[in-house]
Amino acid sequence: MFDAVLFDLDGTLIDTESLALTSGLAAFAACGHPVDEAFMHGLVGKSEPMAAEIIRCSLPLLDLAAFKTVWGAGFDAAVAQGLPLKTGAAELLGLIGQPKALVTSSGRAGAHHKLGITGLTAHFAHVITLDDVTTPKPEPEPYLLAAERLGVHPARCLVFEDSDIGAEAAHRAGCVVVQVPDVAPTDGRFAAHIAADLMAGARLAGLI
Repeated sequence: MFDAVLFDLDGTLIDTESLALTSGLAAFAACGHPVDEAFMHGLVGKSEPMAAEIIRCSLPLLDLAAFKTVWGAGFDAAVAQGLPLKTGAAELLGLIGQPKALVTSSGRAGAHHKLGITGLTAHFAHVITLDDVTTPKPEPEPYLLAAERLGVHPARCLVFEDSDIGAEAAHRAGCVVVQVPDVAPTDGRFAAHIAADLMAGARLAGLI
């Protein structure tokens, strides 16, 4: 049995990655630098500074500030139309009796905004964001901090992640990882279990 359960947010509990993919592709095209889905997959799970550096190195002629404005507006417009939960998210959160924390690469304001929209805030004893750490995913610090704040050993934590970069962070922290891939494929090298959805992953890990 696990002492705590930790969740990533985007692409794991809420379906933001598909919105980011669609709005991102449109923004790159609008700014005169179209990219393909494979390029977008390379940004999945990464913090905003890391993603910006990848874009800057790959597209040095892109006006990054203008692009971020266009992408942000497109993403916000998509979110305003509704922010759906991933399959099984509400059911699983309602079943878990252990303390829960959220561990996200989003900034504090963005993370709490999305939690508020989806009504998930009350499920989590702690919310660890990009603003709470000095070394974000794939470094283990975010998950180590979550375990510390919950007062449990990382090895006693079950983590749900969608991306390789998040799964790597949790694995390096010593947690048990369930990976539920979203828009980007995975070979599952950092996961103890790979599942098609959250409920299936919880069953594989013996959580429910």
